Amino acid sequence: MDRRTYLRSLGATGAVAAAGCLGSLPGTGGSQTVLGPPEKTRGDPVYPIHGEELPSFSLPDPIAGEEIASEQFEGERSLLVTFLYTSCPDGVCSALLLRLRRAQEAAAAGGYGDDVAFLTMTVDPERDTADVLRSYADERGADPEADNWHFLRPESYEAARDLLEEKFGVVVERVDPEDVEGHENHGSLEYLFAHVSLILLVNERGIVERAYQNVTAPSGVQPSELVSDLETVVNG
Repeated sequence: MDRRTYLRSLGATGAVAAAGCLGSLPGTGGSQTVLGPPEKTRGDPVYPIHGEELPSFSLPDPIAGEEIASEQFEGERSLLVTFLYTSCPDGVCSALLLRLRRAQEAAAAGGYGDDVAFLTMTVDPERDTADVLRSYADERGADPEADNWHFLRPESYEAARDLLEEKFGVVVERVDPEDVEGHENHGSLEYLFAHVSLILLVNERGIVERAYQNVTAPSGVQPSELVSDLETVVNG
């Protein structure tokens, strides 16, 4: 099943995540990788997995005031790529950022900070302005001024949705909090997002080494595992 076929079938079900973010299942991939296939291989995910090419994309980094293209890192840096929004109420987006922050700290301490880039795309550009993204990064210890972390902001929610669905096979949906279980815990948020909790580790050749999903589950990737995998890929 290709990504577009999957997305059409998913849309037909009307499925919505029960919280701010939605988990998915990993699979296996092919060649040109440093890491071998993951031990656990279940399902048939539509997002890029081990051995597949990272889809090309280009988005503004409003903090740095420049356009960032995925191709600019090929042959130069490995990547950690994730998607989140700053008002995510259930802790999943914070968990994604925590793992990238730990990886950034380890890269700096290990002397390979210039060999990796961190690309964090918001799915909520209407609320996630440059100032909001900068504050979010500061509050959580990320360092967008380190020249290796870029917070990326599409022009609109629709642009973010289309990019993720068409390029990555990742479904993102804006939902009414009252349609989500436990909505009374979400404060005064006007809307939430259901989307896959995903981190992509990509080598300098632009090939996906790992697709970590459902990070807050007991089986989800821990910061130490992510750091170890990144270091192996960078030094590989």
